[in-house]
Amino acid sequence: MTAEIRVTLRDGVLDPQGTTLNRSLENIGYKGLKDVRMGKLIQLTLDLNDRAQAQKLVEELCQKVLTNPVIEQYQFTIGESK
Repeated sequence: MTAEIRVTLRDGVLDPQGTTLNRSLENIGYKGLKDVRMGKLIQLTLDLNDRAQAQKLVEELCQKVLTNPVIEQYQFTIGESK
């Protein structure tokens, strides 16, 4: 199985990388951007066949290791291995 975890900053948390990217895009001529927020994508390949067990593992990893729950939020999907 595979897992894709999308991590973004919570609303209201300052995003210096997003702000810098927004300014850079405007400086090279891209107009019409109101805001840019950045995040990260984490892809895991799991050695599990049970979807419920995979969801439990990924949830625990997100809570304890992969994110900072104080400032970040996450969503994940579980899929079949390719």
